[in-house]
Amino acid sequence: VQLQASGGGLVQAGGSLRLSCATSGGTISSYVMAWFRQAPGKEREFVAAISWGGTSTYYADSVKGRFTISRVNAKNTVYLQMNSLKLGDTALYYCAADRGSKWSPQREAEYDYWGQGTLVTVSS
Repeated sequence: VQLQASGGGLVQAGGSLRLSCATSGGTISSYVMAWFRQAPGKEREFVAAISWGGTSTYYADSVKGRFTISRVNAKNTVYLQMNSLKLGDTALYYCAADRGSKWSPQREAEYDYWGQGTLVTVSS
């Protein structure tokens, strides 16, 4: 499975962005999909995940209520709607796919495929 993230850019604090993750080479409905991010000088961290059919989602506390993950399996695409962006949201955002059958949304080691990342920069 190949993952292609897009939609990053420069936005002012309080603004919004929508990231997209287009997949190819596999049936997206077979994967738990997630977004992670890595800020400069920090380790990569979990942001949000969505189950195979989209009925379950899970968010990091830092983004809960501001970010929404969604998926359209027919389009092989996963989205991350980011609202009320803060300076601390500045990071390289990665989409990831987990081909397993267990719901372990936060565990980075569970994810088998990764996109190349899209940069989100929030300015004051």
